[in-house]
Amino acid sequence: MNDIIKNIEAAELKENVSDFNTGDTVKVYAKIKEGNRERIQIFEGTVLKKQGGSNRATFTVRKSSNGVGVEKTWPLHSPHVEKVEVIRRGKARRAKLFYLRDRVGKKAKVKELV
Repeated sequence: MNDIIKNIEAAELKENVSDFNTGDTVKVYAKIKEGNRERIQIFEGTVLKKQGGSNRATFTVRKSSNGVGVEKTWPLHSPHVEKVEVIRRGKARRAKLFYLRDRVGKKAKVKELV
């Protein structure tokens, strides 16, 4: 039984998943369906966390929009996520950057990895 589930999950995995970590600034190209049309919408922000494994892996991205913090969580291997483009690498010493939720402005930045 367990082998059957593993085979089904392995068939759902994407081959080309971009390599990004917590603290990186990324652009997420997400497919949005409006009526009978489909378009790609870009969500740019800092990766707060990555969790899970296999085809259940998810990642959360946070950005500030008009002074309001917005977070979105996507499945990594979802067909709705077209691609994830890394803009800059961040130096993070933690796996989950929830402390960024309390910060505003320049304090909410993550140092760039050189």
